[in-house]
Amino acid sequence: PERGRAWEASGSRDHPGWEFPLLEGLCKTAAPPGFWGNLKFWNPAVISPQDPTLLIGSSLVATCTVSPDFPLKAEDLYWTLNGRRLPAASYAALGPSTLSVALARLNGSRQQSGDNLVCHSRDGGILAGSCLYVGCTTPEKPVNITCWSKNMKDLTCKWAPGTEGETFLHTNYTLKYKRRWYGQDNTCQEYHTAGTYSCHIPKDLALFTPYEIWVEASNRLGVAVSDVVMLDILDVVTTDPPSDVHVSRVGDLEDQLSVRWSSPPALKDFLFQAKYQIQYRVEDSSEWKVVDDVGNQTSCRLAGLRPGTVYFVQVRCNPFSIYGSKKAGIWSDWSNPTAASTPRSGENKFGAREPKPARQFFGWVKKHAYGCSNLGIKLYDQWRVWLQKSHKTRNQVGKEPFALLLPGWVGIGGENAGSPPTPGMLGG
Repeated sequence: PERGRAWEASGSRDHPGWEFPLLEGLCKTAAPPGFWGNLKFWNPAVISPQDPTLLIGSSLVATCTVSPDFPLKAEDLYWTLNGRRLPAASYAALGPSTLSVALARLNGSRQQSGDNLVCHSRDGGILAGSCLYVGCTTPEKPVNITCWSKNMKDLTCKWAPGTEGETFLHTNYTLKYKRRWYGQDNTCQEYHTAGTYSCHIPKDLALFTPYEIWVEASNRLGVAVSDVVMLDILDVVTTDPPSDVHVSRVGDLEDQLSVRWSSPPALKDFLFQAKYQIQYRVEDSSEWKVVDDVGNQTSCRLAGLRPGTVYFVQVRCNPFSIYGSKKAGIWSDWSNPTAASTPRSGENKFGAREPKPARQFFGWVKKHAYGCSNLGIKLYDQWRVWLQKSHKTRNQVGKEPFALLLPGWVGIGGENAGSPPTPGMLGG
């Protein structure tokens, strides 16, 4: 009753007033081993074996023996498995009040908590039951253990389970850890904090100390242990995503956007510095373009964008220790997408089309001068300055050969026509 089982008080035709427990579905409540057998006070019969664990393809002969206190005979009994009546051809009377059933080539359990094998009286009353646990093997060892810390005092780890046996038998997972050179094994207590296969260690972890971490998987057929992962807390620090991400136009420049953000609060700890990544995409595309050269600055100009286009931008952070750790930290999640649009494009700001060699150069600049590098932004700034001066010069002098484009870059209209400039040519 304490497990919420209903009771049948309708009695039977032969024995009115008897009360038999409704045992169907008990296995679904994950009853502990031997639970059925311990219900002798309530059960008018006993099934043997109780709650067996078997390999897929095994055979089983189970017996139902009626208590001497209940005047039922073997011919008054029948069997069901998961609610379906088993054929009489599989029965055998082993005594006046004992009926057996033979099960051959068993399939995997339909539910991880076990299948219901139930002995009934002729009128349908439930006399006794047993849970069958049928699986294929011991669990495979867990794999892909990854861990992270958000405050240098805690640790969260997750892993992937092995595949064999998971479908048929319930598997328990236990994460254990210890200091590498000394100390006893410790067991993680807070499970499912970051998904089904995860555990959180909230405190009592030491810095500058390697830890050994592993996961044990167990089911009714055995135990499997993962490979041991060794880590230092300082090597697996991560943060929340950068906050206050703002994306805005750069004046009336139709192919640039400015991105600014705030560092995660955790990085105010003097033990860590940060590096950032930006990714962006156009509104009608699912393909992201990643900018890797942001460094530890908290702003960036994106160049080479499409005019009159909506862009979505995200930022993430990777903290790294300044005290001897040679490993990079763990990237945070991406920030929520922030949207902004570039201005619509006219012919150009100065009302004229560029000569063909200039268009070739501009095409090269647009291709290479994106991101947050100083050279990329300098190229764009020099291009804009030259464009304005070139337009004014052509208005004053009239048609002239296209020769001087940028300081230090000679011969664009001659032997170097169409070639991309080098940083030296641009003063970079």
